[in-house]
Amino acid sequence: MQNEQPHDQQGDRQNKAVQRAARIGIVVTSDRASAGIYQDLGGPAIRDTMRAYLRSPWTDVYCLINDDQATIERTLRSLCDDEHCDLIVTTGGTGPAARDVTPEATTAVCQKMMPGFGELMRATSLLYVPTAILSRQTAGIRGQSLIINLPGKPKSIRECLDAVFPAVPYCLDLIGAAYLETHDDVIKTFRPKSK
Repeated sequence: MQNEQPHDQQGDRQNKAVQRAARIGIVVTSDRASAGIYQDLGGPAIRDTMRAYLRSPWTDVYCLINDDQATIERTLRSLCDDEHCDLIVTTGGTGPAARDVTPEATTAVCQKMMPGFGELMRATSLLYVPTAILSRQTAGIRGQSLIINLPGKPKSIRECLDAVFPAVPYCLDLIGAAYLETHDDVIKTFRPKSK
């Protein structure tokens, strides 16, 4: 009987996660786009990709901010702690330039880093451009939120998401976030079979 209570509680948490719409934070870090010098293309590319992938309900919280580490950290903390986003996807600020500080901000706010995401994204991008080795994107977990850094170009955003997203729903399951279901004809996700 003692084993039934934790199992029931886990089932209740999973049912609640399945019932609610996921919240996805979309963070665009760009000095020029946030100043209105040019149009943001990264945010819409992320939103379009999520629309193509997901068949379960979701809403997004969109943030267009400058490449300032304190601002990025504050935004990520707010999306995790106040907005309760299950998944946060950033674009921009992952290169070697002085103002590219998104990975540093992500590392500063996360309790656990998930280096496999960055490794796979770089390996994928290297199939297309040799400068992929200059990209420093990473991923990490804060509370019940998964944060993933993406490059800035829309084409690269989709290529990187196509590579890592098959593991994202199960990662969210493991941290108690919302349950994501995808269109299998667009992106196939992996969840281990129940014992």
